[in-house]
Amino acid sequence: MDIEELRTFVEVADAGGVSPAARRLGVAKSIVSRRLFRLEAELGIQLLARSTRGAVLTEAGEAFRDFAFRIATEVDVAKETILPEGELRGRLRVSVPLTFGPTHIAPVLNEMARLHPQLSIQACYTDRFVDLVAEGYDCAIRIGYLPDSNLVARRIGPLSGKLVASPAYIRLHGAPETPEDIIGHEALLQANEPWQFMDGDRMVTVRPQGRFKADNGQALASAACAGLGLARLPDDFIDEHIAAGRLVALLPDYPPPAAGAYVLRAPGQHPVRKIRVLTDLLIRYWNDREALAALAHHTP
Repeated sequence: MDIEELRTFVEVADAGGVSPAARRLGVAKSIVSRRLFRLEAELGIQLLARSTRGAVLTEAGEAFRDFAFRIATEVDVAKETILPEGELRGRLRVSVPLTFGPTHIAPVLNEMARLHPQLSIQACYTDRFVDLVAEGYDCAIRIGYLPDSNLVARRIGPLSGKLVASPAYIRLHGAPETPEDIIGHEALLQANEPWQFMDGDRMVTVRPQGRFKADNGQALASAACAGLGLARLPDDFIDEHIAAGRLVALLPDYPPPAAGAYVLRAPGQHPVRKIRVLTDLLIRYWNDREALAALAHHTP
């Protein structure tokens, strides 16, 4: 029984069809179809019911999917155990935030690809929180505050931020003096999330309201500079604007709680080495801006 056929079957089962599985695997649809045909022929049973809308698991396929996943995972772990320590093979599919991704993550992925020429890296840049298992990702990098979940997280570095507004907004609407005052202001939001601030050792939570929302930090910083409201953003997006006088830092006595950048993976007994290597690289470069800049401008 071919291990690539098992992996392909799991991808099709999880993706819901040959076409999305082919995109995940980075191969032609015809290759996926051939692998499925050979696997079903060897087993002598139909695993997937195909239609123009995709593919769904048969009863036998439902039972076999978990076995196939475990076998493929154990083979990966076994290969990592016997391969030379520096050698990485296979595919790494990672979800990267569009916020911070091109500047902080992309150079590290470039370096990983350079160091491991036999590793295939597929990065999807989006600020949407993807479903790692359902969408076929090995891991995701997420920025900010982590909601409770069953995912395994490892922190790669700290992230600090401030509440800001433009001088024009402050002239028209005034500045909040306490976190509770934010309720009376127009807020620039990434989602319907609460905002938290530290009052000494006590955390204060407020639920701001606003008519302007965006899923990208740079877009929110631009809106704040345009005088559309208050924004709570990482320092990387606002320090330049503060220095230029386009934004003003607010509530200095009530800083947001420390946030961070994290690598998340699905729970399992053995984190694969390619995820550990990526995590270690990210930890190495996250706080070293000079080294990160050197990576971004690396030429052979």
